[in-house]
Amino acid sequence: MASSTLLWCTTKTPSSNCLTNLSFFSKPSCLFVHGKRNQEHFKVSCCMGEHNEKMNFDRRDLLLGLGGLYGAANLAPLASASDKLTDEPIPAPSLKTCSTAYIEGNIPVPYSCCPPPLPDGMAMDDVPYYEVPECSQLRVRTAAQVVDQDFIDDYNDAISIMKNLDASDPRSFQQQANIHCAYCNGAYTTVGGKDLQVHFNWLFFPFHRWYLYFYERILGSLIDESTFALPYWNWDNPDGMYFPSMFNQPNTYPDLYDTNRSVNTQNGTFMDLNYVNTEAQTATQSQLLSNNLTVMYRQMITNAPTPLTFFGEAYPLGTVPTSGFGTIENMPHTPVHLWTGTNPGTKLSNGNTSYGEDMGNFYSASIDPVFSGHHANVDRMWNIWKSFGGKRVDLTQTDWLESAFFFYDEDCNPWRVKVQDCLDTVKMGYCYAPMATPWVSYKPQKKTTKGKLDPSSVMAAESIFPLSKLDKAISFSIKRPATSRSQQEKDEKEEILKFKGIKHDNKEYLRFDVFLNADKTVNTDELDKIEYAGSYTSLPHAHNASHEFVPRVFNLAITELLEDNKLEDDPTIVVTVVPKKGCQVLSIQSVNIELLDC
Repeated sequence: MASSTLLWCTTKTPSSNCLTNLSFFSKPSCLFVHGKRNQEHFKVSCCMGEHNEKMNFDRRDLLLGLGGLYGAANLAPLASASDKLTDEPIPAPSLKTCSTAYIEGNIPVPYSCCPPPLPDGMAMDDVPYYEVPECSQLRVRTAAQVVDQDFIDDYNDAISIMKNLDASDPRSFQQQANIHCAYCNGAYTTVGGKDLQVHFNWLFFPFHRWYLYFYERILGSLIDESTFALPYWNWDNPDGMYFPSMFNQPNTYPDLYDTNRSVNTQNGTFMDLNYVNTEAQTATQSQLLSNNLTVMYRQMITNAPTPLTFFGEAYPLGTVPTSGFGTIENMPHTPVHLWTGTNPGTKLSNGNTSYGEDMGNFYSASIDPVFSGHHANVDRMWNIWKSFGGKRVDLTQTDWLESAFFFYDEDCNPWRVKVQDCLDTVKMGYCYAPMATPWVSYKPQKKTTKGKLDPSSVMAAESIFPLSKLDKAISFSIKRPATSRSQQEKDEKEEILKFKGIKHDNKEYLRFDVFLNADKTVNTDELDKIEYAGSYTSLPHAHNASHEFVPRVFNLAITELLEDNKLEDDPTIVVTVVPKKGCQVLSIQSVNIELLDC
């Protein structure tokens, strides 16, 4: 097998004790020097320290391994998420069939998103599989709000050099941006002519991890800095719930700036992690903060007790690519994209009409340099989620582990990469400098409803669905498959509220909120309530010129909510769905409650 070892990565073990005496409860201390201009100016410890709030997990006993958060969580043996083996894995795409990508409907991207061709005579089957090199020092990804001046200088220089590379160079800024466009806007296909898509399914996390991996190494090589590491946009921490200032200084750091951004990125606006391009924000900053921490708790803990709820629905070869996203991809990933990109229908700086560029549309998202910072924090969530232990482990299905992608490296060499080779960030040569995660203990405590709602006072789910359009709030009763479950039964199976056959126009921004035991008058500006189950969101994209509506599945884990709302013994419960944006073009085939193996 071909080797991908670089000259600066020659030793067997990183010069860090991140790999020494690791366990879920050890506390290794590792200092890394970052930056080549001043070898003493920036030192961080990346092996520990994310969760400095008091843990308060009653049912799940998450086994937070505070001392090996970014080491032990990755190196721990993979437990079996499911014994079920499905169909064939998704192979690396054929460059010969790469074609037009579409912004939306039949509107093509005005340039080719396809990568430079392979060397003459080489087919995709001839491209070797990548071997992660063994490096002498880990790259430490640090929160954007705490990096220093020297780092930002290096980062801006690296992006500047990347932007000045020849357009045909696979390392160039536009070619790197094109990678995301090709994989996300219909340029690649799989068997049967079905579009290849790395969103809305279990490929989301591994694809973006590999994407950032090569992007980061290319930047480091361009400034001859082997330990260069991307910053992460720390939007899960109150101090990071603003647009990172380094990306918003056009006169000082012009190559980190992007003109196609929302006004949200200006003037120190506080973020909304449930944002979906609605009218002007009416919630106070304190309410937004509470909502944000609630969203993080729901998406990382309540709604992500199993691998499939966290990673997303299976995507074996030959199936529909948009089966169902995982919790973090749904939100805050999507709302952060929408919050950053321009408002559709407005005028861009070049006079064109906005389709959400840059961050608010798949085809253009990675043109904004902040894209990598956003997805670095998404990637960090994968590490944190695994550190919780229990059933929170990587998938073990062969068709996930063997799925493959295609990238060029920092030396312009073509490689195929597999999902199974990106599960351990320490082995990949990087880790995350820790920041506090107050959302871990931000379990909602307040109620919006007194007592229990009477299921007989609303229509049954089977009388409402299929629903042709969600143009107003609806409440319905729904039967549960089991009641009064024991702790052992809860540990073995998670109760899932499942929305099936969701169809909508893929060019629309969408969001609807879901509540248990709350009526249609519920205040959706206040999500920090125990009745709030979660939200469905969608980022505009296109699969092909036919602009077909592809049905999706939306899962909400409700075992914890049933406990908190004292509904465990009730055979029928009330569910309320509130449309927030674009749902006039959304239909739902059915809703039911199922028990999913943990």
